[in-house]
Amino acid sequence: MTVLIDTNVILDVLLRREQFLEKSSLVMLLSEKNIIDGYVTASAITDIFFITNATYKNKQKSMGLLKDLLKTINIATVTGEEIYRAINLNWNDFEDAVQYSAGERIQADYIVTRDVRGYANNTIPALQPADFLTIIDERSGVADVLAQT
Repeated sequence: MTVLIDTNVILDVLLRREQFLEKSSLVMLLSEKNIIDGYVTASAITDIFFITNATYKNKQKSMGLLKDLLKTINIATVTGEEIYRAINLNWNDFEDAVQYSAGERIQADYIVTRDVRGYANNTIPALQPADFLTIIDERSGVADVLAQT
């Protein structure tokens, strides 16, 4: 199963956002354990670095976080084609449109995000981390695997 993981979910983990940390961490763990093929867009990597570096004010720590992240997740390229597709989608949130276009390219089965409204009425279902975890457990029975971590 191919899953595009939105920037906000990754930042929940890297910034240890308590309110969202548990479910977002479990989504990332699914990618780390190769239960899903998890992807982040290439364009999101710069945002992730910028936000983690602004938070921690430590370039080495932020680079280390990126290096660790990229050991567990794939990069979905963003080319001119995805940018033009995003422009033509004419969504209110251009970043979401770019993410969605990259999701189309990798033939994502789902987009996991905390901003599901940004992806409404499209061919790739967008789910909150908790909802995605429920679906993946129903399909793959991974609750026991996740409980052991």
